[in-house]
Amino acid sequence: MQVIAPSFEIMHFPEAESILRHLELAGRVCYKSEDKITEESAGNFISRIVRSGHESVIEHAAATVRFVCDRGVSHELVRHRIASFSQESTRYANYAKDKFGREITVIRPFFWAEDSQAYAVWKEAMLAAEKAYLELTDAGARPQEARSVLPNSLKTEVVMTANLREWRHIFRLRCDGASHPQMRELTIPLLAEFSRRLPELFADLHEHFSA
Repeated sequence: MQVIAPSFEIMHFPEAESILRHLELAGRVCYKSEDKITEESAGNFISRIVRSGHESVIEHAAATVRFVCDRGVSHELVRHRIASFSQESTRYANYAKDKFGREITVIRPFFWAEDSQAYAVWKEAMLAAEKAYLELTDAGARPQEARSVLPNSLKTEVVMTANLREWRHIFRLRCDGASHPQMRELTIPLLAEFSRRLPELFADLHEHFSA
């Protein structure tokens, strides 16, 4: 059994200068102010758009992120409706095969120290789930049947594409203190990276959740 930390990879993110110009062109149609476009106008225009709440303009661009997380966190991610998802399938991925090392991979719960009793109980449960899964597949169970014993902590990969307005919505919900701690473990550093790449659209949220 492997125990790993969650992670993310930004697979596609629009180049800042070109996307700001693209969004400015779209947004100025609303005001018929195309004549005010200059070489330097895009950033300020989009910052004003975001501050005013006119966020429909930023739906004209999207970003794609690959999450490596546990199944429980993935269930929260896929609740977002204005997005596209591709997720590792436990119906077809047979972890008893050599390509998976004949083992399951689980996400480490960061809120329990590895020398704690709680972590020991969790690890014992994960090993029991792995043993049951392998015994079922060895007995002829198909992956979609054997997955019945797999835990919420099982590692899954989710590729998620959403427009930039939806990413703002996701960060508002999933960086908040009321969100699940393992979700925040992913979304807070992801928001920091979005803010670094495109501060005109995400710096305000990053400042809010970093305060």
